[in-house]
Formats: sequence, C-alpha cells, structure tokens
Amino acid sequence: MQPTRISRKSPYIARAAAGAAASALVLAVAATAAPAAPAAPAQDAAGVVGGERLGSPDVQISPLAGAPALPAELSGRSWLVADAATGEVLAARNAHLPLPPASTLKMLFADTVLPKLDRALEYRVTPADLADLGAGSSLVGVKENLPYRVEDLWRGVFLASGNDAVHVLAHMNGGIQRTVAEMQARAGALQAKDTKVVSPDGYDMDGQVSSAYDLTLFARAGLRNADFRSYCATRTARFPGGLDKLTGQRTSFDIANTDRLLGKYPGLIGVKNGYTTNAGATFTGAAERGGRTLLVTVMHPEAQGKVYDEAAALLDWGFAAAGKVQPVGQLVEDTAAPASAPANAPDAPHAPDAPGASTAPEAAADSQLPPWSRPPVLGGDGPGVAPAVWSAAALGAALAAWAGTRAATRRRTAPLPVTATPVRGGRTTRAYGGASALGGSTGVGGRGRRRLARRARALVHGARTRRTR
Repeated sequence: MQPTRISRKSPYIARAAAGAAASALVLAVAATAAPAAPAAPAQDAAGVVGGERLGSPDVQISPLAGAPALPAELSGRSWLVADAATGEVLAARNAHLPLPPASTLKMLFADTVLPKLDRALEYRVTPADLADLGAGSSLVGVKENLPYRVEDLWRGVFLASGNDAVHVLAHMNGGIQRTVAEMQARAGALQAKDTKVVSPDGYDMDGQVSSAYDLTLFARAGLRNADFRSYCATRTARFPGGLDKLTGQRTSFDIANTDRLLGKYPGLIGVKNGYTTNAGATFTGAAERGGRTLLVTVMHPEAQGKVYDEAAALLDWGFAAAGKVQPVGQLVEDTAAPASAPANAPDAPHAPDAPGASTAPEAAADSQLPPWSRPPVLGGDGPGVAPAVWSAAALGAALAAWAGTRAATRRRTAPLPVTATPVRGGRTTRAYGGASALGGSTGVGGRGRRRLARRARALVHGARTRRTR
C-alpha cells in the first residue's frame, strides 16, 4: 500500500512568515536604535560659529586701502557690526562673550511668538497672567480683567519694553515655561549657541546670557517679519488704559519708544534696547543708507548713555567702510522651516509645521521614550518609526498568524501517513505518524519554532542594547 502523502508546504509557509515577522520587528527597532546623526552646520565646522576670528577678545578688522579707522573710544565689552543682507561681519570685539542681555532678549521672544498670534485677536487679561513679574520690571501698564488686542500688547513690548505685556503674550502662547522652551529651540535653529533663556522678558535671572553675535542674529531674523519691523520702527502709540470711574469708558494713554536713536539717527529702523543693573546697557540697532542695511550690537559699555553713542559711531564707520574692508566673520543662516500660521485663539495649540511633526519641546520629550512608544513620523529622521516599517512588521505578523492557523487546521483534518509493514501470515501492521508529521520535532510547533523565536528575541535584544550604548 502506498503511504498517504500530506503536503509539507504549510510548515515552510509558516516558517517563512515567522521569519519575515521577526525581520520586520528587528528592522523597526533598528530604525530607531541607530538614527542618523544630523550634519554639523558648515559655518560651525571650524569650532566658532561664524568664524574663528569672532571668538577672539581682541578687536577684529581687516582693512583694505582707504578704509576708515574705527571709532577711537569704544568701551563696550562686546560689540559687532555686520551687513544685514550678506551677513558679512565687518568688525567685532569679543562677539561670542556671554553676557546678561537685558531687554534685548525680547527680540528673540518676538521672533519666536509674534508669528503665532493673530494681531487682531482680543484677549482678556487674568491676574495669573501678571503674576511673578520681577521686582523693578519695566511695565507698559497692562490691567487685569480687561481685554487687549495682540497688536497693542506688541507695541507695549517694543516701545515701552513692558515685561507685563511679555508675560500676557507668553501665557497666550501656552505659558512661561513653554515659551522659554520655544525661545531656546528658536535660538538653536538660529545657531545662537551663546544664548541661555530663563525668562522671556530678559529680566536678570541666574544663568541667563546671550552675546553680541547672537543678539545680531535675533535682530536679523526678526526684521524679516513685516510686523516685527513695523513695531520696532514705531516711535509713539496710544495704549489702552483702565476704565474711567465716572463714565465707565475705556481710557488710553501715549507711550513712546525708549530707543534713543530712533528718529535721531538717519535711516534707523530699530531694533531694541535694554538696561538692568546686572547687564548694564545693551543695544541692537539696524539702519539703512544708500540701499545698504547694517546691523550693530553693543553690550555693557562703561556708562549707560554710551551705548547709543558707540552704536551710532559703529554704524557711521560701517557705512563709510563699504568695499574697503574684508569680512572677519559671517552671520550664519536660520536652519528652521518657515514659521507656522498665526493661531486663531489664545488657547489654540501650536500647530506643527507639517503633519506628524512635533514642536521642539515635544520632540525632546518624545526622544526620552523607548522606541516602541514613540509617535510615528513621516520619515526616518524623527523620534519615531516610519509608517512603512510598522506596516512591514504588522504584515509579517499577520502572515505568520495566518500560516499558523492554516497549519493547525491541516493538522486536525488531514489524514496521517500510513506505513504498511508485512508480517508473517500475510497480514500487515500499520504505523501512523512519524518524525516528519505536523506537530513533530520538525514541524512549526516543535523545536524549529522555538529556535526561531529565540533567534528573533536575541536580534531585538541586540538592537536595543546597541541603541543604549
């Protein structure tokens, strides 16, 4: 009698499917275990952002024939003058020296938050919005329990350097800590590596520093926004006041820009001044003359009033030195994507620039999660696993489950092989099964499957171990 044959195709299908599932899982873990390192900015390849000479404490200048001499008395501990269009640094001293920035840090605050809030939006100020203002803070006069338009608050920031207006806008943006984190992330995108943000208004805080180089980057980036440029160029404005006790009508009062060069230095555009006892005087300005725009930053001169004199003198020198000096460094470019559209409500969450993207603080939090818990991303360079990888893993697992079910069904319904063995007297005995039958030592459910499972676990464990090293 011929033995009954059972197809051995099912075990192979199951084994192949299980192998595919294991490989897909290993691929998914490996995709997060060894992310590609971001390329270092070309400008930072030498070690000092913008060029080695900008890291020197001495005055840096490369004059050509006919170049004018630098102003004789420059007492600022750190200063820089640059071409806004080309980014060429014309001269500098101690450009990367970290110093307290005072209210010039509000340029970074505005560059970070201004594009996110609709200027026509009205917001009712709460007592919590005005809590925790630093003692002696400069204020524009925001009143609690009254509505303010976003554009009025920004005038309070730029003209009166109002820390109260900064705090209200920061709360509209999701809170002080979120705003500080976003400002730090924005500084990183601008390659402003000397800046440490602790408070959004620039008020003196332990560890809060910036540099002449970084402040110049903030001004250059902010001036590319039309609203930023308009606010910092405004000399006077009417600001909403409280309620008149007799009429119940809303009052208003005049505010003036505290930038002493605005309206006095020819062609001055802005940008921001600052002063605290700890920081001394700080100033970043931009001026246009003959189709050329220059940026200047001066930090901590010998006397508060000198910050404007020295800034004006450096601007005069810069315009006179056009084509007569070689650059000593470069203002690096913004590495971030274009800013998102303004939010439509005070409590509207910040919309990411692209579907599936995260804000910088959220991305930092996601990076602390294990690979299998991270949100999916659209590509292989984010903090999660690409959908294609998860799809491969899911498909392999589904195929393995289907093959296992099919094999089990065949094992229950198919006849076992029968081997006829002749014996004396013409009778035969029948032996059922054997080592090659389904469920035996070479079947899907036997030692082979256990070896495959052990191999898959070892591969996954190896990938995780490599990631944590």
